[in-house]
Amino acid sequence: MNRIYLDHNATTAVDPAVLDAMLPFFSADFGNASSIHTFGQRARSAVETAREQVAALLNARPQEIVFTSGGTESDNHAIFGVVNAATASTKHVITSSVEHEAVLNTCQALEKQCIAVTYLPVKRDGLIELADLRNAIRPDTVLITVMHANNELGTIQSLSEIGRIAADADIYFHTDAVQSVGKIPVDVKSLQLDLLSLSGHKLYAPKGIGALFIKGGARVRQFLYGGHHQRGFRPGTENVAGIVGLGKAAELARISLESDAQRISILRDKLERGLLSRIPDSRANAAGAPRTPNTSNIIFPGIEGEALIIALDLKGLACSTGAACSSGAVEPSHVLTAIGLPASEARASIRFSLGRHTTAADIDPALEIIPAAVAQLRQLSPTYKKEAAARS
Repeated sequence: MNRIYLDHNATTAVDPAVLDAMLPFFSADFGNASSIHTFGQRARSAVETAREQVAALLNARPQEIVFTSGGTESDNHAIFGVVNAATASTKHVITSSVEHEAVLNTCQALEKQCIAVTYLPVKRDGLIELADLRNAIRPDTVLITVMHANNELGTIQSLSEIGRIAADADIYFHTDAVQSVGKIPVDVKSLQLDLLSLSGHKLYAPKGIGALFIKGGARVRQFLYGGHHQRGFRPGTENVAGIVGLGKAAELARISLESDAQRISILRDKLERGLLSRIPDSRANAAGAPRTPNTSNIIFPGIEGEALIIALDLKGLACSTGAACSSGAVEPSHVLTAIGLPASEARASIRFSLGRHTTAADIDPALEIIPAAVAQLRQLSPTYKKEAAARS
């Protein structure tokens, strides 16, 4: 069976060039980057080269890049770091209702520490209202954290406008850019960012490595303690192989960003249009908003998302649903309910996310497999059949 992978927002395969760059640091170049002998200096040189590569992708300075274990740690460092460094007697954070759990749960932890948090609502297209952001700012607001691209919808927030608002109010601005870095241009200077989180496994580097951009001069308190690695901000022996992989992935992304985005968006649009034309009553979520070129989220009324995921997997096609499973209970996606979908439609929504290695040879069979699976599940759905009969 030829398998089709349309779940690149969940994770990506390590690029062969990235793996080749990493391999020596598992064997011959195994040194600790903090050691002063030749073995250590080879590792140190590789780490600093990677720092330069990541910085170049973001238009940052190398000294503004801190390597972490991934996006979640970067988000935690950024949010806790800014709040804990602020000296005001009361503190307030602004975020959005559609953030990744790495941000939402961190903000909820702050609330337990008596830090006030405002969760901005979003419109049907998944974007915040800039007027809501301006109105939410208080004298004690210390941080605005709004994601760049949404992991479920692909919608791209207007960071340049948010950055301008934050700068005018002299408030730190952080973005979770895990789903945008490597897919669309990200320039920390033009976006007026103070902090940015990214994760390696979303851009063809390995899992377990990420980075945090911290603008020079920003006051951010560390929350891990140990040695003096990475200027003392993020202690612990560096994951040299992972860092090298992230650096190489950043270099590849910078070179191929435009061509990849153009090619992938054509395939995404072909898939989306094909499914909407072949499957009655289907519609795309947030289709009118600016989106990352690889992401499509489509409602298939009358089906349960998890059932469709399983049916498609049995046919060799991998994608994902926006619903999260917890303790055996299926809850609708907080992102999809935030844009106004009823629970039934949120549970019937499927995310397709394409990647660098997706080709037309994947899309053509997908346009046969997915409609057939939806039709089969709808035949088993008395609710859908009754609604369809009423419409006719």
